Amino acid sequence: MNIEQARFNMIEQQIRPWDVLELDVLDLLNVVKRENFVPASHKNLAFVDTEIPLGNGYTMLTPKLEARILQDVQLKKHENVLEIGTGSGYMAALLAHKGRHVTTVEISPELKAQAEQNLAAAGITNVTVELGDGSQGWANGAPFDLIVLSGSVPLLPEAFLQQVKVGGRVFAIIGEAPSMSGVLVTRTSDGYEQKKLFETDVKPLQNAAKPSQFTF
Repeated sequence: MNIEQARFNMIEQQIRPWDVLELDVLDLLNVVKRENFVPASHKNLAFVDTEIPLGNGYTMLTPKLEARILQDVQLKKHENVLEIGTGSGYMAALLAHKGRHVTTVEISPELKAQAEQNLAAAGITNVTVELGDGSQGWANGAPFDLIVLSGSVPLLPEAFLQQVKVGGRVFAIIGEAPSMSGVLVTRTSDGYEQKKLFETDVKPLQNAAKPSQFTF
């Protein structure tokens, strides 16, 4: 496989058609080598439009979804980020290149170790990988400028809205299969503004809170 040709095809055939057109985002996909964050057994899938297995039921998001999130959150160089669900570390690596510092929380010890290795091999030093369950929020380091949930939630827990600064954003994929929406919530001085960005369907965050089930 010609890796650079495959990367070019991924960007032109998957990512641009999904309205990812900002040059700094597209350039970053050439800088942060996705294939180095993919398990060796699935290297041949590094640029394919599919969720790549990471073991124990965990997966990487598709390339177009990673790129679209990166574009839509509009991360700035001085901003601190909280990511929930580290996975292989690839999304944290992309965020680290655009922001000041990334705190990323992973519930699986195996994936935490794998992500730390991947990030170190990529020479990325402004990411801290924490072991824990961040599905209901993560107070350590709060408030953040940006919070990104890398798995879906049926409802956005209130804690995340409290852990982002005024002017800060929370990105989450909200809903239940097969109908989910990528949503950006901005905290304002007197509340929150919510913007629906796109439709998708991804695996839920482990231990994501379920909506109350009413029985009649």
